[in-house]
Amino acid sequence: MKDSIDFGSMDIPKLFRKLLIPTVMGMVFSAVFVITDGIFVGRGIGSDALAAVNITAPLFLISTGVGLMFGVGASVVASIHLSQGKAKAARINVTQAVVVSSLLLAAYSFFITWYAPGVARLLGSSERLLPLAVEYMHWFAPFLPFSALLSSGMFFIRLDGSPNYAMLCNAIPAVINIVLDYVFIFIFGWGMTGAALATSLGYIVGAAMILGYLGDRRRAVRFCRVKLSRKSMRLTLRNVGYMCRLGLSTFLCEGAIATMMFAGNYVFIRHLGEDGVAAFSIACYFFPIIFMVYNAIGQSAQPILSYNFGAGNGVRVRKTFRLALMTAVVLGLAFFGVTALFSHQVVAMFIDSAYPAYDIAVRGLPLFASGFVFFAVNIVAISYFQSVERARPAMLVTVLRGFVFMVTCFFGLPLLLGVEGIWLAVPLTEMLTFGVVMAIYGCGRHLTAAR
Repeated sequence: MKDSIDFGSMDIPKLFRKLLIPTVMGMVFSAVFVITDGIFVGRGIGSDALAAVNITAPLFLISTGVGLMFGVGASVVASIHLSQGKAKAARINVTQAVVVSSLLLAAYSFFITWYAPGVARLLGSSERLLPLAVEYMHWFAPFLPFSALLSSGMFFIRLDGSPNYAMLCNAIPAVINIVLDYVFIFIFGWGMTGAALATSLGYIVGAAMILGYLGDRRRAVRFCRVKLSRKSMRLTLRNVGYMCRLGLSTFLCEGAIATMMFAGNYVFIRHLGEDGVAAFSIACYFFPIIFMVYNAIGQSAQPILSYNFGAGNGVRVRKTFRLALMTAVVLGLAFFGVTALFSHQVVAMFIDSAYPAYDIAVRGLPLFASGFVFFAVNIVAISYFQSVERARPAMLVTVLRGFVFMVTCFFGLPLLLGVEGIWLAVPLTEMLTFGVVMAIYGCGRHLTAAR
């Protein structure tokens, strides 16, 4: 399954395409994974079930964020080691990332499963939605380590030069999820249990494919034996700390989506009740799909950026960054156009027009999509900063975007604009973040010119 890829000498547009096409396709399959759940839950169980799943979604995003944090951090470090001919060090980094992240998420899953009702209430569940949310969590939370391994494993497989296999690791679980969702919900009538179990089984299969690849001793990037001496544990903690520092912005990007869902659920349920949350849940299903595609652009550029940064080839780094930015802007415009023109069709995929949430979502989605272009640039910029070991700018942009601006806009704009203000909170957040990105870029150019 290994593809002919040379990060250091291949023509940049050709190399970027070779990585981007399977990566985007893999993300499309991940999007199908997410969207299928929404369609089957909304059509097969009902509007309240869709709202209940949205209540629990931040838990999944945190788990995915941990996987991506370790995936990005270990991949950047391993890319630089590989560019310097240190293959063994790269393997150690990958092994440490998988082991530590799996242990952390096992503890996280146990806590959520054990305290499910309290966690659901903390996430904003009403008493009406609570039984559905708890049922979903009991069959989904225990398997979160597998979803995180699937997220992080993509980076290591692409770094090994096998983006097509990475795509299959997303495609096969998506197909399994679609089939099992239909069987469990519509044929067996298992409701929320069936929806959660279908998703979990898909993640288990994907994680098994990752483990099979990284366990193959023929791979350049693979697992290696972990030493348990005191010195090795100290080095592991040091390496893991550095990986987390590099990848923390990616974790916070997922945390930002969790914050968006949490704040949006909180504001919508107070303005429009459960119907408002159900309408917002459609946007929340849609938003991570857009994020996945933008993230695919950043992930495709990342090994090229990190490898050439480690090799000291600044020309290839800048060329790759410009190409990634142009791709993001074009796709951002396309996504906005599709959402604005076909909002009725998008909403109709999830719920019937008889539900009150239908009209709320149709009016709100075009407003929500108005920030997609800024969102695209922001995600690629954060990925660039991480790839060249500029953790501080990546952290600044991510914290402002995902928490400071997001929370302020969600709670401030409705006071000025009513319900329309809730839908416009995310676009305004992305616009403000874009301003910060441009300021950092301008400052960087000024400093470079001064030298």
